[in-house]
Amino acid sequence: MIKRLAKSVRQYKTVTLLAPLLMIGEVVMETLIPLLMAGLIDSGINAGDMGYVWRTGLILLAAAFAAMLIGAGSGACAAKASAGFARNLRRDMYYNIQTFSFSNIDKFSTSSLVTRLTTDVMNVQNAFQMIIRMAVRAPVMLILSFFMAFSLSPPLSMIFLGALPVLALGLFYIMSSVHPIFVRVFKTYDRLNKVVQENLRGIRVVKSYVREEFEEDKFKGISGEIFADFTRAEKRLAFNAPLMQFCMYCCLLLIAWIGARLIVSRTLTTGELMSMFTYSMQILMSLMMLSMVFVMLIISRASAERIVEVLNEISDLANAPEPLRAVRDGSIEFKDVNFSYAGNGGKLCLSGVNLEIRSGETVGILGGTGSSKTTLVQLIPRLYDATSGSILIGGSDVRDIDIETLRDEVAVVLQKNVLFSGTIKENLRWGNPDATDEELIRVCKLAQADEFIQGFPDKYDTYIEQGGANVSGGQKQRLCIARALLKKPKILILDDSTSAVDTRTDALIRKAFREEIPRTTKLIIAQRVASVQDADKIVVMDAGGIHAVGTHDELSRNDPIYREVYNSQTKGGGDFDQAG
Repeated sequence: MIKRLAKSVRQYKTVTLLAPLLMIGEVVMETLIPLLMAGLIDSGINAGDMGYVWRTGLILLAAAFAAMLIGAGSGACAAKASAGFARNLRRDMYYNIQTFSFSNIDKFSTSSLVTRLTTDVMNVQNAFQMIIRMAVRAPVMLILSFFMAFSLSPPLSMIFLGALPVLALGLFYIMSSVHPIFVRVFKTYDRLNKVVQENLRGIRVVKSYVREEFEEDKFKGISGEIFADFTRAEKRLAFNAPLMQFCMYCCLLLIAWIGARLIVSRTLTTGELMSMFTYSMQILMSLMMLSMVFVMLIISRASAERIVEVLNEISDLANAPEPLRAVRDGSIEFKDVNFSYAGNGGKLCLSGVNLEIRSGETVGILGGTGSSKTTLVQLIPRLYDATSGSILIGGSDVRDIDIETLRDEVAVVLQKNVLFSGTIKENLRWGNPDATDEELIRVCKLAQADEFIQGFPDKYDTYIEQGGANVSGGQKQRLCIARALLKKPKILILDDSTSAVDTRTDALIRKAFREEIPRTTKLIIAQRVASVQDADKIVVMDAGGIHAVGTHDELSRNDPIYREVYNSQTKGGGDFDQAG
């Protein structure tokens, strides 16, 4: 785990090394000061030598000033190193997430990924800064102070050794009991983020159903779990401070008692006893800092494990060793395709799918809810890979085609349309960053979006709020279709993407497709038979398989499911899920 996290230090290696080195310099200065103080008292003040007092005083002043400068430099380097490490860590996680397939993303919830990129990274950043400062300062000061104390009085220095076993046992208990609690806390944080995201995303639904109180209770329940776990953990961590104070005061009392006896017996001077008190404080403060480092490591360990899970996750989808860099045409062929979201051995969503589509054909896909229409088309651009069987695009297996090349040639307007915060132009140029204004207008006219865009005061410079909150569902669908058309794809997939537009606009969009992009293969998933009845062929899906394939006339004559749904809809019935 540490080795994987260390890879994110990269360009901050220099300041990461400088911070502890400068910290060692600061500690050396701080441990020399008590020794100089002992000389000042014994050889200067007690001996009445004012020249020695002045000389030693100036050296003490220089040592203190040097310690301050070196400490400030160490702090600046540690701050830069930890902030840079956190930035690289977020970048590495985010970049790796971009490579994930849908199945990888399904493994981590959205809320969990957000928590790992924010709270967990912050915990690891704080721990990293403590490691390169306190985790260096504390043991170095402990060793140097003990060495100096031993050189002054071996019997007194032995007192500190008695405190170490007590502290070690206490810290071991704290670490072993608190870590599982923090692991549970961060998982609860994921649930809390999920509740907040769902509430904000669905705030209109919450208010329309007057469910604010229910949402508040849900938030309060999860927040209460976090409070209870943190309280339980903090209660155990609270033992750290009194344990340290107990050991510190016991050592000071023993040093005072034994030191006074040594002074009386003239085996220890007053200055040396003063230095021993200073060194004892430094030793005990070092132990206190070490305990703080341990506490921070306990908290950050759970976060570090969660971060490494994301960094080590490998996408289920990968390019072939020598992938094809071109797609010949928009022909599609499914050969004995089976698919399960759970992989081999899981329940099949698609079973025994065989289908041929010629390049440039318009194909309608109909089926009830849960018939796996969306799953079928998601296999084409390799958003998922088939569990068994093969899918050919332009005569080549999709697994042999470079993923980026494949997805550049397949434009998908998903069932859940997404617009990003920015202008209409910026959203459209997701399809082609180099598109001219004339091209934007052209595709918007094809998608029947230009008319309502021209009605906005800022036209194509109109700002779209996050998620397209300031446009209607039908407008959002048409903008997403225009964005897909801007890619000039060989295959265009519309997953129920005209459900929010009226039948006249739907017909105009289909007419534009026939006339303007005849060479593009078009797959249209719909609930309305009218949306696909003029397609070259219609695929009727049922229970994860293909029930029938044919033209509108053929299916009307030969397929009872299609005929029943068509008759129900033309006689004022519902969609494909509501057969008469």
